[in-house]
Order: sequence, then C-alpha cells, then structure tokens
Amino acid sequence: MNDIILKPILTEKMADLGERLNRYAFEVDSNANKIEIKNAIENAYGVNVKAVNTMKHGGGKRKMKYTNRGVSFQRNKLIKKAIVTLEEGDTIDLYENI
Repeated sequence: MNDIILKPILTEKMADLGERLNRYAFEVDSNANKIEIKNAIENAYGVNVKAVNTMKHGGGKRKMKYTNRGVSFQRNKLIKKAIVTLEEGDTIDLYENI
C-alpha cells in the first residue's frame, strides 16, 4: 500500500482547495487505479474518501537535444496525480512532518 502513494503535492492551489473543498493532491504510482488509491489513502491517514480523480502529466513528444556526444532524445517524466475528496469533517494535516 505504501508504494501507491509517492508524495503529497504541496502548492498554493492545493492548499486553497484543501481549505475550501476538502480536496488533497498526491503523486501516485502510474499503474494504480482509483480503488487502490482510495484504500491507500484511507489506510495511511485514517480518513473516509468520498471521490478520487486522476490525471497523467508528462511523457508526450520526445525532444531532440544536441550534445558533444551527438543527438539525444528526451521526454518529460510521466507522473500520475490523484486529487482526493474527503468526506465532510475529515482532514489531512500534510504539514505535520515538515
């Protein structure tokens, strides 16, 4: 279960969504589905999850880079983000371990 949640996403936008709509974002394993993500969040933080939305970022078209050793091709890192909506009254304190 711990391999599913890689890290929380701590940005101003997500802090605002956490306060207003009780939503939190996490970077998750790219092969995990919504049910596995829901179970991992509930076990790790002891909260009730109402909904899970996922999205993939990165990957895409490869870019050409000219180096001393010749031409190399690169892609952006492919990550999967999960935005988790919690039940009313549940919260996650992501800043307690900082």
